[in-house]
Amino acid sequence: MLKDKNILLGVCGSIAAYKSAFLVRLLVKSGANVKVVLTADGANFITPLTLATLSKNPVYTQYFEEETGVWSNHVELGLWADLMIIAPISANTLAKLATGICDNLLTAVYLSAKCPVYVAPAMDLDMWKHETTQHNITKITSYGNTVIAPSSGELASGLYGEGRMAEPEEIVSYLSDALLKGMPFYGKKAMVTAGPTYEAIDPVRFIGNHSSGKMGFAIADALARLGAEVTLIAGPTAQRSKQNVTRIDVVSASDMFNSCTALFPQTDITVMCAAVADYRPTTVEQQKIKKQEGEFTLVLEKTVDILASLGRNKSAEQILVGFALETNDEENYAKGKLEKKNLDLVVLNSLNDKGAGFKSDTNKITIFNRALEKTIFEVKSKTDVAQDICEAILKIIK
Repeated sequence: MLKDKNILLGVCGSIAAYKSAFLVRLLVKSGANVKVVLTADGANFITPLTLATLSKNPVYTQYFEEETGVWSNHVELGLWADLMIIAPISANTLAKLATGICDNLLTAVYLSAKCPVYVAPAMDLDMWKHETTQHNITKITSYGNTVIAPSSGELASGLYGEGRMAEPEEIVSYLSDALLKGMPFYGKKAMVTAGPTYEAIDPVRFIGNHSSGKMGFAIADALARLGAEVTLIAGPTAQRSKQNVTRIDVVSASDMFNSCTALFPQTDITVMCAAVADYRPTTVEQQKIKKQEGEFTLVLEKTVDILASLGRNKSAEQILVGFALETNDEENYAKGKLEKKNLDLVVLNSLNDKGAGFKSDTNKITIFNRALEKTIFEVKSKTDVAQDICEAILKIIK
């Protein structure tokens, strides 16, 4: 959930500042873009060089650097961030946030931030328990900020109790969970199919198609980015997911049918994007077929229509999306598929459209809903097309 997120980390004066180095490392490892604002007291515990090296960005310490003439724009920093986390936050900075005191760069950035703000306090037991500190905690949470509570343990003073900053791993997990719960598909289980199927002729040869799986993988990633728990059923393809997606690899239409029917009853959203073979050889030879003189006849039989089968068994609460790749009379075929197979949406793409079809990184689609309302989209990257499909699904859910 943190991948490509812009995260602004504030570091205050506390012995726990050493944990900030580990926190930066974990955030960067999660794929986040990290910038650090370090207070003057924080710099007594950890150096800007350490945090700059780990974050791969300059560390901001004051409004204006006299030696370089560089001004740190607190408004731009606040607008840049998707979320802000101050870890550790000292009792002093906590009090400033509660009362609106703005006497350093970090507090100015905080007052400029439009994003969610999280704080991870670190202080001695008595300071944490003091009525003033608890009052300040109540005040900043009333402003919409979130406190990641300190844990109990041995403190720098030698006392034992609450006041230890949450561990970096806990903070990263907390932020990831918070972002996930705010996503529109949170709590939804999704199934996506992608790629071709291979129907064996003999141990060497098969019937297949040109599908690369790019569109299906893009849809699975888009659903996961928006909070869904996604299972991707993929035919033979070299594609890899960029998000946290459960993958089931299959080869034939029969394999895909079995996986889909087993998983479908537990899913809320199903997007059938795979290019499944319509026919397969009636007999699969156990040995390689040798080249012979004259013609060779291959007898084919229909495969199971997976989409129609799911449509017959879907409940009113489930959303089923199908694809129609056509070369002629495209709209009529797409509308027919929508009605015959009990779909909620059908995504039409035509091989006659430039920029659409197999293997390319772009696609051009038209979406029909149950009311046969048509939405036409321009040629876009398959990543953007996947987002358009997700937004069409969201309209149904809402």
